[in-house]
Amino acid sequence: MKRFSVWILLCFVFYLTVAAQSIKHPGIPNFKWMKDVGARQKPSSQTIFNACDFGAVSDTSILSTAAVQKAIDACAAKGGGIVTFSKGNYCIGSIFLKSGVNFNIPEGVQLFGSQDLNNYPIIDTRVAGIEMKWPAALISTIGQKNVEISGKGKVWGQGKVFWEKYWRMRKDYDKRDLRWIIDYDCMRPRLVLIQDCQDFTMTEAGFYEAGFWTVHILYSQYVTIDGIIVNNNNAGKGPSTDGIDIDSSNRILVQNCDISCNDDNFCLKAGRDADGLRVNRPTEYVVIRNCIARQGDGLFTCGSETSGGIRNIVAYNMTAIGTKVGMRFKSALNRGGVVENVYLSNFRMQDIRDPFQINLNWNPAYSYSELPKGFTWDSIPAHWKVMLKKVEPISMGTPKFRNIWFNDIQAKNCKVAIICEGVEASPVEGFHLTNVHITGENPGRMYWAKDWKLKNVSISGENGERVDVKNTVNVPLYK
Repeated sequence: MKRFSVWILLCFVFYLTVAAQSIKHPGIPNFKWMKDVGARQKPSSQTIFNACDFGAVSDTSILSTAAVQKAIDACAAKGGGIVTFSKGNYCIGSIFLKSGVNFNIPEGVQLFGSQDLNNYPIIDTRVAGIEMKWPAALISTIGQKNVEISGKGKVWGQGKVFWEKYWRMRKDYDKRDLRWIIDYDCMRPRLVLIQDCQDFTMTEAGFYEAGFWTVHILYSQYVTIDGIIVNNNNAGKGPSTDGIDIDSSNRILVQNCDISCNDDNFCLKAGRDADGLRVNRPTEYVVIRNCIARQGDGLFTCGSETSGGIRNIVAYNMTAIGTKVGMRFKSALNRGGVVENVYLSNFRMQDIRDPFQINLNWNPAYSYSELPKGFTWDSIPAHWKVMLKKVEPISMGTPKFRNIWFNDIQAKNCKVAIICEGVEASPVEGFHLTNVHITGENPGRMYWAKDWKLKNVSISGENGERVDVKNTVNVPLYK
C-alpha cells in the first residue's frame, strides 16, 4: 500500500510538472511528427581504436590526417566502435567518418584544422544553395549510417587564413561587379559536413573558428545535434561562419546548443535559384529547442536559400543575446519555394538590432547573378553557368512566406522593432502572432502583408511610435 501511495504521488508530481510547462508555454505545438525527429540509433560497439596507435602525433606541426583516417577505416572494417585520442593537440586535414563509428574527442583533446587548402580534397557537394565541387569539410561524413561525434574536446578550424583570403578576393570582385559569385569562387572549408546520411548524432564538443559554415546538414535525415558549442569569433569575425545549417534535410533535432558566429546562428535552407528548383528537396520536420545565440546574424533564420521549400518546423525556448537579428525570413525574387507551417514559441531577445525581419528581396547584390562585360560564356567556370541560369517562367522564382505562428515573443533594447518587406506579387500572408511584445528605438516598417491574426500584440517604438504600414490588407496592427 505504501509503495502504491508513493507511485501515486510521483505520478501527481509528474502531472503537475507537465501541466506547469504547458501553462508556461501554451503555444508549443505537439505534432505527432515531433516524436520522430533526431537519430534513432547510435553506434553500439565499445571497441576502442586510439588514433595514436595508428600514428597520430600530439604535435600541431605534424599532419596526422592519414593516421586518423586509418583508425576510422579499421574501426569501420570491424563493424564499428569508438575512435578516440590520447590527450593532446593534433593537426589534421579532411577526415571521413564511416558507418558504425563513434568519433570521440575527449576532454583534453584539441583537433586543429590544417590551414593549407590542399589538405581538403575536392568533393561533389552543395554550397550556399548550388551543387558544385568544393573542398571537403574538416570532418566529413558522406553517405553513411549510424555515426556519432562525441566528447567534450575542441575542434579548431583555424579559419582566419581563409577569412583573410575571402576579404582579399572580395575587394577585387566587388570592383568587377562579381559580388554574386565571390562566395563560391573563394573555396573555404566547412568544419563539419553531414551529407546523405541517416542516424547521425553529435554531442557536447566545442567548434571554433570555422573557415566557412560550421555544421552543415545536407540531404540527410534523422540527425541529432545536442549540446554543442560554436564560437567562431575568437580570432576576429569570419564572413559566412554560420553556426548550424539544415539544408534540404528532414527529421532533424537541434537542442541545448550555444552559438556565437558571424552569420546565421541556426539556419534552415533548401537550395538556390534554378539549381535549387531543379533539385527540389525541402527542409521539413525539424525541431530546434533550448538554444542560445550570441554574436551572429540570426537566432532563427529561414533562407535565403528557399527554392525547395521549408515547412513543418518547430522552434521554442530560444534566446538571443547581442545577436544582430532574431527571427529572420529571407529570400529573393529568383529563388522560389514556399516557407510555411513554421511555429516559433517562447523567444527571448535582448540587445539585438532587428528582432523580427522578413525580406523577400534580400541583398540584391548577392542574390542576382549577371555576367559583367569582359567575360565570355565559354571562358567562365561551370558553377558560374549554374548561377547564371535563369528561372523560367519568371513566376517560378517568386518565393512565398505563409502560415507562420509566433507565440510568447519578447524583445527589448532593440534598434528596429520590425522589418517586414513582402512584394506585390507575394505578400507576407497568414502570420499568426499571440503574446508578442517588441519595442525598438525605431518602430520599423511593414510593406505588402496580408491576413495576419494578432492577439495581445504590441510592436512599436520605445515611445509608442507606430510602425510604417503600407500596402497591407487585413493586418490589424493598430485598432
